[in-house]
Amino acid sequence: MYVDKRLAGIQAVQTLSRLNRAHPGKDTTYVLDFVNDTEEVLLAFKAYYTTAELANTTDPNLVFNLRSKLDAAGHYDEFEVDRVVAAELKGVLQSELVAALEPVVDRLMRRYKAAQEALRIAIEHKDESAIKASQDELNALILFKSDMGAYIRLYTFLSQIFDYGNTAIEKRTIFYKRLLPLLEFGREREGIDLSKVVLTHHQLKNTGKRDMILNDGDRPKLEPITEAGSGSVQEKEKAHLAEIIAKVNDLFNGELTDNDKLVYVNSVIRGKLLESETLRKQASSNTKEQFANSPDLNAELVNAFMAALDAHNLMSTQALNSPAVQNGIKDILLNHSKLYEDLRTDARC
Repeated sequence: MYVDKRLAGIQAVQTLSRLNRAHPGKDTTYVLDFVNDTEEVLLAFKAYYTTAELANTTDPNLVFNLRSKLDAAGHYDEFEVDRVVAAELKGVLQSELVAALEPVVDRLMRRYKAAQEALRIAIEHKDESAIKASQDELNALILFKSDMGAYIRLYTFLSQIFDYGNTAIEKRTIFYKRLLPLLEFGREREGIDLSKVVLTHHQLKNTGKRDMILNDGDRPKLEPITEAGSGSVQEKEKAHLAEIIAKVNDLFNGELTDNDKLVYVNSVIRGKLLESETLRKQASSNTKEQFANSPDLNAELVNAFMAALDAHNLMSTQALNSPAVQNGIKDILLNHSKLYEDLRTDARC
């Protein structure tokens, strides 16, 4: 099995356990993993080895708490829930079921679009209070949708081991299952144009075989569900690259895009320096000022320029021939790209 993506917890167990179903005649299996740490995978399997244990019990009342939160949002009423459930249980035509859901869907979509438009206008007028108000409204609607999904998952799990004896709980599960697919918001993503991305080089390292002994050490216990519907909308984390771009723009000449310069300094050169065992040791045992004045840092910079020469000929040539460019790149790597800090972190691992 070839693994090229991050696996953790139950996902690691489910994915790698597929090797238990080997083709007749194949009694040996191998996993070639390009991404995951051996210890993390072993920890995931230990949680389910022989008998899984819970650290504590899950409170079945979490379903009631989440139901109260969703009802309090005021986006539907009891009549609308009963109408959808009745249509579902009667097995009526899909069009009739959608008609029962339409008032709720229309209400939520109108509210979401109105908040989007209010946010757009607020941004145009640079009205901070209006921006916050409209963004809060959008976030509340997205969280409402997310909470419905959490309710379905929580009830589906807990109802297998706990008899709620409450038809209102079951009705909302049916209602939310039908409502969720019709809400076309909360899935927006900023577009990323990958049409011009070209693989220029790659590097593979053989880190050896790893034996994972399940019987050694303590087995972790599975944590119960402690709360549901307590999430918040996370703002997309954006790197502050403007300052780095401004600096690299002053270093290089020629027909180079901002992305060319940024990738060259912040990814290619920085990545090669992070591979240096010498620099890792020096970063671990010296202050940042001492590290910046190290002759080995200058030597490793030149080595990195040479190594990148084929793929980045123009910038590497300028860097090799100009002490000013070399010093400028060193300044960016030390003061903006956290080279020193990451080397120290790697040295401790």
